[in-house]
Amino acid sequence: MSKVSAPSMMLRVIHSTTYSYGETVSICHTEARLAPRSERGQTLFDHQLVIEPEPGSSVAHKDYFGNAVTTFTIDEPHEVLRVTAQSLVETRDTEAIHPKLTPPWEQVREAVRHHENEQTFDAYQFVFESPRVMPATEFANYAKPSFAAQRPLLEGALDLCHRIFGDFKYNREATTVRTPVAEAFHSREGVCQDFSHVMIACLRSLGLPARYVSGYLRTGDNGIGAHASHAWLSIFCPGFGWLDLDPTNDVIPGISHVTLGWGRDYSDVPPLQGVALGGADQVIEVEVSVTPEEPAADLA
Repeated sequence: MSKVSAPSMMLRVIHSTTYSYGETVSICHTEARLAPRSERGQTLFDHQLVIEPEPGSSVAHKDYFGNAVTTFTIDEPHEVLRVTAQSLVETRDTEAIHPKLTPPWEQVREAVRHHENEQTFDAYQFVFESPRVMPATEFANYAKPSFAAQRPLLEGALDLCHRIFGDFKYNREATTVRTPVAEAFHSREGVCQDFSHVMIACLRSLGLPARYVSGYLRTGDNGIGAHASHAWLSIFCPGFGWLDLDPTNDVIPGISHVTLGWGRDYSDVPPLQGVALGGADQVIEVEVSVTPEEPAADLA
């Protein structure tokens, strides 16, 4: 019997960021996390990073979480910095997990708390507070209706994801990348970064490991957040690994989602971050497109 292959999609990702400065910048140091990962249901076939003006030095490496990072320095005066990343990624659907097959959430919490094997030991670090996510009683209280006693982990997480989707309003003007998670929680509005931080805070406040995922959503699929960089989260489940959830769209990410990287929260995986000497005020313009592309013959 021939094996039926899982649905897949070849996606061309173009992410362009332009910094226009009010005054000349004499030197800048920047980190770029713009290369999609090659694992977890996706394969990176090609990646190119174009930086203008051309850097005086550039080094590629992996960070603590295994995300690809390019660190570069521009040591000539400039008033505009443009960083464009182009990637070709194949995404694949993975077999759906029935939520009731996952263990009770209390069992997961205890397994991670005792971290007696490599998987649970790795997951344990995602239980604690991080720079942008501070567990608190108010988050635990919000999460508790989704996690009744002995409820399967994924079933509870999906219910929490659905509630955040219904209770919070997507509003690009409501928050910035620096908005504290508690503020977004109280206002009940924000963007994908805020929705993800809120859900991570809820899960960690119950003692469950959750991590932040940076990525993209296919342009034109009617998903919220497809116009720019996107974000969602993963929850750890022994025996199943890390399970992705997108509270902004109330979905389990599939072939329309492209993973860039992951960390404790946004502060671990910003697409671009750095420091510049000079510049005064700056205007940042970001353009993102994620479109299907027919695979070349040598990639098929």
